[in-house]
This record gives sequence, C-alpha cells and structure tokens, in this order.
Amino acid sequence: MLLLSRHTFAVASAVIATGLSYPSHAQDAERAEQPVTFFQNVRIFDGTSDALRSAMNVLVRGNKIEKLSEDAPPTDLIANAKIIAGGGRTLMPGLIDMHWHTMMVRPTPAALLAGDIGHLNLLAGAEARDTLLRGFTTVRDLGGPAFGLKRAIDEGTVAGPRIYPSGAMITVTSGHGDFRQHFELPRVIGGPQSRGEQIGAAMIADSPDEVRVRVREQLLLGATQIKLAAGGGVASPHSPLDASTFSEAELRSAVEAAANWGTYVTVHAYTPASIQRAIAAGVKCIEHGHLMDEATAKLISEKSIWLSTQPFPDEMADAFAAGSQERAKAFQVLAGTDRTFELAKKYKIKTAFGTDILFSARLAQRQGELLAKLVRWYTPAEALTMATATNAELLALSGKRNPYPGKLGVVEEGALADLLLVDGDPLANIKLLEDPGKNLLVIMKDGKIYKNTLSPSMALGGSDR
Repeated sequence: MLLLSRHTFAVASAVIATGLSYPSHAQDAERAEQPVTFFQNVRIFDGTSDALRSAMNVLVRGNKIEKLSEDAPPTDLIANAKIIAGGGRTLMPGLIDMHWHTMMVRPTPAALLAGDIGHLNLLAGAEARDTLLRGFTTVRDLGGPAFGLKRAIDEGTVAGPRIYPSGAMITVTSGHGDFRQHFELPRVIGGPQSRGEQIGAAMIADSPDEVRVRVREQLLLGATQIKLAAGGGVASPHSPLDASTFSEAELRSAVEAAANWGTYVTVHAYTPASIQRAIAAGVKCIEHGHLMDEATAKLISEKSIWLSTQPFPDEMADAFAAGSQERAKAFQVLAGTDRTFELAKKYKIKTAFGTDILFSARLAQRQGELLAKLVRWYTPAEALTMATATNAELLALSGKRNPYPGKLGVVEEGALADLLLVDGDPLANIKLLEDPGKNLLVIMKDGKIYKNTLSPSMALGGSDR
C-alpha cells in the first residue's frame, strides 16, 4: 500500500506539475505566433499629455502595445517584426469620432428613404474605408442600421473603423427622425412600419412601454448604447428646434432598459428644456446642446453629464434646399456653436468631440478639418486629447456591452494598438490632420496596418504581414 501510495503521489505530482506549466507554454507559443510591429525612433503623443515624448521605440504584438522604451529591444525579440523607421515623426492614438452616422453619410435623404438597401450598404462600406484612412479608427454610430457593416469590418470583410452602434434612433411621432409623409398618417399601433423603421434608421415610440420595447430591440441587435431624440432637429421636416419630444416618463423607461443591460442612454437635444428633462430622467450624455443656456450648462457640470458636441462646418446648411425650414434651422444651430464651447469650458463640462456629418460625402472628407477647428476654443493638445483619450472614456460607459474590450485612445503599454504615424508635430500644427492622405504615413487599427506609405508595396489591409 505504501508503494502504491508513493506511485500514486508521483503520478499526481507529475499531472499537477504538467497542468501548472502547460498554460505558460501555450501562452508563450501563442505570443510567439502573434505578428510584431516595431516603431523605431518616434515622438509620442500619448493621448493625454500636452507635450511629445521624444526618441521612443514602440513594440506592438498582436493587437496591443507591448512595450514603450527609449532603448531598442533585443535583436531576437524583433527578428521577425515589421520595422517602421519613424525618423522622429509623431506616433499618436487613432482618432475617435463620437457622433457618426455610418449609413447616412453618402446617400441623400431621398436615397436613404427610397433607395436599394444593398446599394446603401455598399456606399457605407466605401465610406467606412475612407473614414479609417482619414485616421479615425473608432466611431460611435448614433443612428442607423450599422450592425451588418460593423460585423463585416470586425470579420475583416471590409476595412473600416471600430463601430460602437446605437442602432435605430428612437423618436416620437413628429420628432427628429420621423420622415413620414402626411399620407402615411395616422399611425396604427402594430400596423406596417414606415420605410425608415423598416431599414432600421429610426424607430417611432409614443409611450413608456413602446419606448422600452424599441430600446430592448436595439439591445438585442447589438447596440452598445441607446440614442433617443429628446428634442427637435435640423434634418427632420416635422420637428421644430424648440420642441421637446419625449416625456420624462418615456425617457426614464429608456434609461431603465439600458441600465438593466449595463449600458447608457444618450439624447439628441439642443434646448434647455429638452436637456434638463433628459438629465432629470437619468440620461448620461447629451448630443449637441448648441442652444443651451448658462443654467443648463451649470446643471450638466454639476450632474457630471457628458456633452458630446460638434464644431459644425458653416457649410452644413448647404445640405438643405434654399428657403427650406431645415436650412433655417441649420443656421440657428450654427449661431450657437461658439456659446456652447464657451460654456463647456467655463463649467469644465466633460466634453467629447464628434462631427455628425449627414448626407454629404464632400463634408465627410473634412472630418480632420473639423477636429482642427477645435483650436478656436482649445489648445491643439486639448483638442487632440478630446478626440482620443477623452472620447475613449465616454466609450467605456458601455461597460460589458463594449464589443472591443481593452484600452483605446492612448499610447501606453497594454493599450489596443490603434496608432497613427504623422509626418510632423500635430501639437504644433494640428492642421496636419486636415490632409490625412499626405500627412498620415501609417495607419494601424487593432495591430493591423491599413496604410503605410513608408513601404511602397504596402496594400490596404496589411498584406505585407
């Protein structure tokens, strides 16, 4: 019995030892198989600092930043690495646009409501590629049927940014996002959906119960956050800017349903009344806010609510016909932009950057220019921090609904490898980002290189790996 016990103990010990050592060997083997990129001699904007770190080397393994060092790593560590000679250029985090409409950038309003959905998806895929090549490696989609495109990007079928989708924007009858014609009324509960609802651009809900259902549907589809239209909008034909749409009870039902799912609600709102009602209902983020007053700005700050706002281009109104109500509303919003940013700075509101380009492929090409426009109110370092590390903090509100676990918006060890190599110093000259085709030499997302003009043979999608 003693011999048997000793034998059993020896076998058990071997099994335990093997079991304890196996994961380490497996992890080492897996680590060794991951592609490695080595950025040599770069200056770093880390997403939070107001100055560059000079003469650094950055090692990327797989989809994460593994090492930042002033010293070169051992030769064997980078023997099979893709080496990018930075030549003292600036390495910075990929840009984040917190208010994007993936499916609504290129089509006209008429095409969106009447066009072939297959064609609309192909347009969106082409725009997604161009968005990535402008240096925006992540977008928060705030209204539209972006779930299929997100999946195609994540699977590598098409190139594009990470997408945090909201799904359909939820609105009320006559609210922002209700594009129905008069002949489509009255709406019958349970009756056929409008075209906008059928394609998932917007969903109409006119009671707390109906709001709850619509929110849960978007969560089922994969929404990372929920978007409601709490007030009137520019593009919608039936909603004056001063209108407050959802009741507080309706807003609360959305907040509750999202919170039960571990995420949050953001609302389209311009006016003090719509913003204050949303905050009272528990909303975590306000989109736009261009017509808010000082008391509302103070409330946003006191309640630690996020403000996701946009330095709209003056040409925004050109998307709408001369003499139209939409064009007139656009000018009202544009007139409030300066005041909004001034109040955000005065009350130290947590402010995120986005662009909200709709129905204009031409304006979309100026995505980086709109970021550079922030220097009207902020330093270049503050503007770049907003579009990287700060925006990433807002993305993190999605909690466990976050489809991309990991740290975004920064250049630091352990962060996801979304990186841009800029030909120059964007802290000294943020206008470099206005011409991404010329000044963004390398674009990496999730550790994969999508552009590398330092390597002439480089093809979109990282084929040189």
